[in-house]
Amino acid sequence: MMPDGTLAAITALVVIVCGVLFIAETFLRRDDPAGRLWALGFLSAMLTTLCYAVWANDGSAQWAVALGNATFVAGTGFMWLGCRRYNEHPMRWPIALVVLAAVAAAVGVLIAGPDAGGWAGALWMFAPLCLFALTAAVESRRGAMRRATNATMLTLVFALQSLFFLCRIVVFIWVGPEDPIFTVWFGTVPASALTVLLTITSVVATSVLRATRTGLRGRAATAEAGSLLDIQPAPVFGQTLAEVVRAARRHGDHVAVLVIRLEELDYIATAFGLELADQLIAAGRSAVRRGAPPLAVVGEDGDERLAVVTTVRSAGEARRLGMALYRELFDAFNSISGGVLPSLGVGIAVSSAYRQDAEALMADARGAAARAASSVASAVLVADPS
Repeated sequence: MMPDGTLAAITALVVIVCGVLFIAETFLRRDDPAGRLWALGFLSAMLTTLCYAVWANDGSAQWAVALGNATFVAGTGFMWLGCRRYNEHPMRWPIALVVLAAVAAAVGVLIAGPDAGGWAGALWMFAPLCLFALTAAVESRRGAMRRATNATMLTLVFALQSLFFLCRIVVFIWVGPEDPIFTVWFGTVPASALTVLLTITSVVATSVLRATRTGLRGRAATAEAGSLLDIQPAPVFGQTLAEVVRAARRHGDHVAVLVIRLEELDYIATAFGLELADQLIAAGRSAVRRGAPPLAVVGEDGDERLAVVTTVRSAGEARRLGMALYRELFDAFNSISGGVLPSLGVGIAVSSAYRQDAEALMADARGAAARAASSVASAVLVADPS
């Protein structure tokens, strides 16, 4: 299944170089779970090329075909898992599905036996590759990835891969791997050319997505120790908000939720470099922590927002707090970017006698932040009481 000669060498070189570069960058960004899964995908692709190279030099090495097919399936599966992790979707059953598919691809080769040659167990590999590429394409159009411009490249890559393997399955069953139709259009040579194209595109897209993970998500410590000085991860912050709302309801206090939304960081990273985007993210997190009241709780709200919860006496006080946060962020960004500023919006929701639900407050603040980020009139908006 591995092409001979120059094309084989080029394919292996592209896959290995791209994989090494992405994996090396992953070590510099240890806090990115999606990037680690994508790195495993590129590592699997590197192992696949090495296994097929071994089989090309030793036709009796059936283990190399089995391992190569398994790592090929696992590689695409890891890319899908990385997309799901980026969107913060459940991971348990998808991980189990990828493991089972990779094992089945290897077992399919061993069951076919050595007489089947390089195409042993091919359908056991083609089917999950088609499925995982399709699910990755769909996943890249959901959640946080749908809002990231660079994810469109991944969508096209995965859709093309899925279509290629779907056609490959049909032609493989219809005429067999030795027929000229299969060899010319879906054999190892076109597959290798497609691999080069998709690998380069995937590395570029995933690198930009990882480096410009939209919003104020950075390397700050999580709230594992429960310190108010930490920026809490989204699940912990959601629990904290619910507890604050319940406590405030008992004492008759008003709760203010402020959501800080950043947009266009991906454009800034593309135009001015990833280093500037990283600096803006770090500066934004520090500015929110500095500008929040001493006993306020700051947490992540997805990948493009931070949120602050505190008690206030009135909606007017909450708006003044939002303006203070906006000025703190604006000054922090302007001090390091020389006028290159992301789109910034602060949305505020305040509890009342009729609105004391944590989820409703968060939804109202998010909506106000989205409107503020795109508004030319005001970058700080207070949600209307519902």
